[in-house]
Amino acid sequence: MAFSLLLAARILAQVHSRHSLTKALTTLSGEHPAARAAAQDVAFGTLRRFGCGEFILGRLLTRAVPHPETEALLLAALYRLQTRPEAAYMIVDQAVAAAGELAGGAFKGLVNGLLRNYLRQRDVLDAAMADDDVAGQQHPGWWLARLRRAYPTCWREIVATGNAQPPMTLRVNRRRVLADDYLAQLRAAGLAARRLAGAGDALILDKPVAVDALPGFADGLVSIQDFGAQRAADLLGPLAGQRILDACAAPGGKTAHLLEAADVELLALDLDVLRARRIDDNLRRLGLSATVKVGDCRAADQWWDGQPFDAILADVPCSASGVVRRHPDIKYLRRESDIRRFARTQAEILDQLWPVLRAGGKLLYATCSVFPEENGAQIDAFLVRQPDARRVSEEQLLPHDDHDGFFYALLRKAA
Repeated sequence: MAFSLLLAARILAQVHSRHSLTKALTTLSGEHPAARAAAQDVAFGTLRRFGCGEFILGRLLTRAVPHPETEALLLAALYRLQTRPEAAYMIVDQAVAAAGELAGGAFKGLVNGLLRNYLRQRDVLDAAMADDDVAGQQHPGWWLARLRRAYPTCWREIVATGNAQPPMTLRVNRRRVLADDYLAQLRAAGLAARRLAGAGDALILDKPVAVDALPGFADGLVSIQDFGAQRAADLLGPLAGQRILDACAAPGGKTAHLLEAADVELLALDLDVLRARRIDDNLRRLGLSATVKVGDCRAADQWWDGQPFDAILADVPCSASGVVRRHPDIKYLRRESDIRRFARTQAEILDQLWPVLRAGGKLLYATCSVFPEENGAQIDAFLVRQPDARRVSEEQLLPHDDHDGFFYALLRKAA
């Protein structure tokens, strides 16, 4: 466990240096699977408890820890002490051993003293932490303020869901198998799952498992995709023969779902070369075909052949505030100023995609955000700028036990 704490500390230090958790986790690729899994579990848990460890360090330290990885180790160890109190002294010993591998062991004494001091004052510190807004709610202060303004009656539920473990949801590939038949395959494999009422292809597992444990995953029978994300294909409603653009497509989950739903001619576009490759990988596994291009959807002259699209999915870059339980590093990486930056990019994407949509065609605007500036307010402003745009429907999914937070607005272009 000492080695896992050490690995978790190195991951957390990268996140605190503004690297994404996804990128930080790639550094574990050469480690033993058990150590990698344990380190990942500690890193995710520490990040979910935003502000908790920092609150305790602020109370127990007279000055900042001068070594980032040692500070990260303290945060990881405090998380373990809070969630595994029965193993407190073993965790302290493991953290001290891990500290011996950092900075030449210069901070072993600091780690030992601080963690034992926490154990002596735990009840008082935990009570004080519960009364602190940021540590108690485990979200940044600016984030909480925005949620309170936007959702005065249910912001606490949104916060609680964001701090919880996410469900593992499957999307059944309807071209290969029926949802009820695949549910039977899961049960035969000893995996408990349930269908979501009115959710079509979505199944939720009672407990997450490795993808290798899913029957037929390698053969494309199912994909991992939250129910909220699965709403995109249902709302856009692709029809056979249509020409469709998925404008911000990587990693390809929504692209694949559109192709599973109907025989369409689809262009999947993404700005990032590496992420675009994941689209190809996903389509290959599922036995689906689309044209995949790398390009900026705001620069149509780089990729558009001049033929208008019948339908467009614009799953735009956003704060990802609706999926924070899956990506807890977002709490550390986002700044309040990012919301305005995302809103500008979203407006540019809408304005630049509208001309490539045929008259009478549909555009589905999508975010995984709960902030109104990126959602309803963005669409209101677009409708003022584009008099030939009509709002067909609008749907805000707030984070829930069964799904993440998503926003969808279906627009139609006047004929």
